[in-house]
Amino acid sequence: MMRRAAFLDRDGVINMDHAYVHDREHFDWIPGVLEGARILADAGFALVVVTNQSGIGRGYYTEADFLALTDWMKDAFARAGAPIADVRFCPHHPEKALGRYRIDCGCRKPKPGMILAAAEALGIDLSRSILFGDKPGDCTAGRLAGLPERVLLGTDGRAEPALSPDATRTARDLLSAVRSGWFANFAKDAS
Repeated sequence: MMRRAAFLDRDGVINMDHAYVHDREHFDWIPGVLEGARILADAGFALVVVTNQSGIGRGYYTEADFLALTDWMKDAFARAGAPIADVRFCPHHPEKALGRYRIDCGCRKPKPGMILAAAEALGIDLSRSILFGDKPGDCTAGRLAGLPERVLLGTDGRAEPALSPDATRTARDLLSAVRSGWFANFAKDAS
């Protein structure tokens, strides 16, 4: 049987979105995110991060910088009992990137490329999976990939956002989303 996954955006969902976060000095955890991720992992969801990183394409930081921060972040998730199965990132931008990064690709959200690639690589059943993002485009990518649940979270966990057309529900942050009754029912139904 194929696995189910929880797809997580990074900036604004896992860490505070200070714009182009690329080192530990500027990486501030959103309160409760590691506990929320552990609840997802305990419920049998593979954790997959899908993140637009146009700062690479714009020349603000390198892929090596991003990967070093990602390794550190993955280690923190693992220590919290919530190992990350995969991290997919898009360094492209159709207008504001430099050189080879200046393309209109299929991986930059709101397109579903990162989700679809991770699903293929990891054997994920998208019909039993879920997405958590803080921008309407995250939810659009989830809808285009066929995810039945797409939760729009408040950026940086500040406040519960208004429902967007491609979101199925909203929550203030990841922890409050997975502590709610609908998640328990979804996790049970998806197993």
